Amino acid sequence: MNEKGKKSLLAVITGAPIGCLGGLIGLGGAEFRLPVLVGLFKYPTRQAVAFNLAVSLVTLISSLIMRLPQASLPALTAILPVIVSFIAGGMVGAYTGANYSKRLSERTLEKVILILLVSIGILLIAEGISPLVASGIPMSLPVAVLVGIAFGTGIGIVSSLLGVAGGELIIPTLLLVFGVDIKIAGTASVLISLPTVVIGMIRHGSNGAYAEKKEWKELVVPMGIGSIIGSFIGGILISYVSSSLLKLVLGFILILSAIKMFTKALKTARAGKAVIASPARQRKL
Repeated sequence: MNEKGKKSLLAVITGAPIGCLGGLIGLGGAEFRLPVLVGLFKYPTRQAVAFNLAVSLVTLISSLIMRLPQASLPALTAILPVIVSFIAGGMVGAYTGANYSKRLSERTLEKVILILLVSIGILLIAEGISPLVASGIPMSLPVAVLVGIAFGTGIGIVSSLLGVAGGELIIPTLLLVFGVDIKIAGTASVLISLPTVVIGMIRHGSNGAYAEKKEWKELVVPMGIGSIIGSFIGGILISYVSSSLLKLVLGFILILSAIKMFTKALKTARAGKAVIASPARQRKL
């Protein structure tokens, strides 16, 4: 098997367990995929974020195809203003996040991503200790729309910076702030995430992130297929595994893996700078 084939096979192999874990806790698994893209596949952080976003699009489309036939249309229609406001804010946030990402240096971007991944890990641990219940804050429709736009913007920024769909933030917000039922929140999250991810990809693409077309064939599609297979398996196994315990464990794993991967990337970058600087010092001497 040539190098391209090995890379594609590795993408499927790593995508499947990540998708399975995501399926078990009701997420796409993109937050776990990013450290793998940086640590195992050795992509620069900025490139890894763009590819993570592309794989997220593949998994979102698959999730929407599986979820829509089972979704309650009246329940979705009832929260349509909230969904639309989230989408509007998410698209603005995704555009802003991608532009902001371009201005950051690679090292600064790594630090920002590390903070965001650790924060998501803490959120998963908190959900594992105290599972979320739909509660909601009473508010009028105009206020709900404005709040949805605000939250959507913030989540869109995080989505573009991490290359994730944002479900790990959208679902808790829909539950706690808007009182949306957990079953509807999952489908609503997919509907909100799709345009957000597309806008993020367009902006990353305009920054040259997808210039290498071969990466779609060698990495994005195989990893997307692996993630879809994994999420399907995770959906089957969900009744046999404690979701709360899994979130607790995965939260710690995400924090540790993020710290390990990005610390290693930082050390590698510093070592590279030292190698470059060494000949320059010798010339001065």
